[in-house]
Amino acid sequence: MASAAEIAKQAGRRDIRGRWLLSAPALIIIFIAAIGPLFVMLAYSFMTKGDYGDVKPVFSLDGWFSVFFQRDIFDDTLSIADAHLSIIWRSVRLSVITTLATLALGFPTAYFIATRPRHTREMWVFLVTIPFWTNLLIRTFAMQQVIRNEGVLNTGLRALGIIDQPLQIMYTDWAILFGMVYVYLPLMVLPLYASMEKLDFRLVEAGYDLYASRLAVLRRIIIPLVKPGIVAGSILVFIPSLGAYVIPRVLGGGKNLMLGNLIELQFGSGRNWPLGAALSITLMAVVMLALMVYVRNAARSGAGHG
Repeated sequence: MASAAEIAKQAGRRDIRGRWLLSAPALIIIFIAAIGPLFVMLAYSFMTKGDYGDVKPVFSLDGWFSVFFQRDIFDDTLSIADAHLSIIWRSVRLSVITTLATLALGFPTAYFIATRPRHTREMWVFLVTIPFWTNLLIRTFAMQQVIRNEGVLNTGLRALGIIDQPLQIMYTDWAILFGMVYVYLPLMVLPLYASMEKLDFRLVEAGYDLYASRLAVLRRIIIPLVKPGIVAGSILVFIPSLGAYVIPRVLGGGKNLMLGNLIELQFGSGRNWPLGAALSITLMAVVMLALMVYVRNAARSGAGHG
């Protein structure tokens, strides 16, 4: 006769099997819709370029080779693909700056909301989420109307007598940066607010009672306690900004490309699908590497504070 422990163990196993069976359809859909395309891109990156787009099912490393190197069409000499590497560097640089800028703007915004009376916080959060109601393209064109030569920014600065000639912001990296900060700022504010809402502000008051400066309270009390929100917000901003396509296309004018634009170009008019696939995998690798470094440093810093 089975003991009570054995019966409980068998019941637990049946429960686990039942959960797996119930979740199997969702897991299959996730694999087909999310993981499957990644394997397709990986396979395409090792195939041969077709004559008019598409790929030929013939193994080739030309796609990966073309990410970093290029051949001269006249003497067939090899050289570094400066254009590709500069685009990759621009994408990483602008994404990091965007993440830091949204953190610098989002942190005080989230702190302001978290310190409001409870009955008014929902209104402030509601105001932060308003940009999500409109399409990304519409928001990008709205920023274009702000920073163009005859836009709100230049008109206001000239009216105040600060500048005589309009600032040439459009079609520069600055335009892309302004656009990404504007679009992705709510993605930083909301996770920060979620962390700060749970913050026990009595700890902050205790720090002030012990004659700690505001900077010391911020560095030793607030930041360590809201670090999960900082990490979550940074991830939510860095990933989409690294693969941004619409914002560089509209505000960069097609001259200041980022990785998303370069990938679209290879699958479109470039008709080089293996190179586009290799660039896509490179983009994913850069994202994963950045996340690993960021999370590891955050965990190490958290352990140090502990």
